[in-house]
Amino acid sequence: MKIENIRKETQGDKVKIIAEMIWENCDRPNQDIYFETTTEFADDFYLNPNTFLLACTLPAMRYGEQRIALSEPICSEVKDGLINAMKCLINWHGGDRQVITIEAPVQTKVLFPDKPPKAGALFSGGIDALAMLRDNHLRFPQDHPRHIQDGILVYGILEGESNTDPSFQNVINAVSAMAKDAGIGLIQVSTNVYASFRDLDPEFKFWRLEYIGSFLAAIAHTFAPRFTTVSIASTYDYANLDPWGSHPLIDPLYSNTGLQIRHENAALSRLEKTKLVGEWDVALKHLRVCNEKSSYSQGNYNCGKCDKCVKTMTALVALDLLKNTATFTEQDVSKELLISNCYLSDAYGESTYLELIEPLTKLGRQDLVDGINFVIRRYHEKDLKGLIKRFDRTFFDGNLLSTGKNLLKQK
Repeated sequence: MKIENIRKETQGDKVKIIAEMIWENCDRPNQDIYFETTTEFADDFYLNPNTFLLACTLPAMRYGEQRIALSEPICSEVKDGLINAMKCLINWHGGDRQVITIEAPVQTKVLFPDKPPKAGALFSGGIDALAMLRDNHLRFPQDHPRHIQDGILVYGILEGESNTDPSFQNVINAVSAMAKDAGIGLIQVSTNVYASFRDLDPEFKFWRLEYIGSFLAAIAHTFAPRFTTVSIASTYDYANLDPWGSHPLIDPLYSNTGLQIRHENAALSRLEKTKLVGEWDVALKHLRVCNEKSSYSQGNYNCGKCDKCVKTMTALVALDLLKNTATFTEQDVSKELLISNCYLSDAYGESTYLELIEPLTKLGRQDLVDGINFVIRRYHEKDLKGLIKRFDRTFFDGNLLSTGKNLLKQK
């Protein structure tokens, strides 16, 4: 893959940094990729080759390119970090991928060495990001270099998500209200980078398992003149770490001398994060956890039915906070809703439900405890033996297998 024709353009109140992405081994057309923000931040929106290096290297490796080449000078620290990240991802995921070569001149000076300390964060308005911001502001006073001063809201990741879509204004309004209450600036960034190869990743697996950290770091590096630190909120906690595209081992690899990328709050469980957010009234009023675009067009921020919504709603019930959360139309969760919409895929997902059992039991919500136990049991019975157990339990009240075991003992 070659990255060429890197440029910056301004049109109206928008400013873009653009590059041409040229696939060499993958049969795909050349395409301009871009990051865009408002002219309010034009002076800090830097035409940074490291941005496009971070945005394109992992897709190039994943989809069979043999190299990534730029004519503009890049940071040797970012290059080394990407090489290490590629090795880590290959070790995690296997397959026929290989570390690809990075061909570009090397920058000889640190960019913006005299900029004052300033911290920013990727800020989606979800539980992870809100908990990160609240925890940061509780721990670091306003004049501390690590005190987050700006949040970066990114759109253009989900299919159909665009800053030209009027329905997405609901999300912008909600995140803007939370940023204002927290006393931070809000920087809106739109991009077509992931959309440029989304058809190669129809199940979103590459995004989740490999790419999200380098993509978000690429956006951070577009603001190299503005920030010394940019934080990415953790998904998994330390007790349940799994290979993931944003990970405490990987995200810091995308740093350089002038800009540190931090992976934050992996010490907190999902319930602990939700409790932090629950102590913030404005966050509860505008909480956004849903990725279902149809909910935006209906005037809601959350559909209330997808796995992310139901998991968050159940945690809020456990904390006795769902009734205070205006962005969910339903004010309670049923056992049936849990069972029909929640399917676990890993140990972390299981942990997010296990930690709800004790507070729900104290609230007398045995119905939800039973629902959680069913969801967890289903997760552990996903192999053939599990299917047989489920069939037995559903149609024979568990008697079929027990009868078989008794017969074997008698023999």
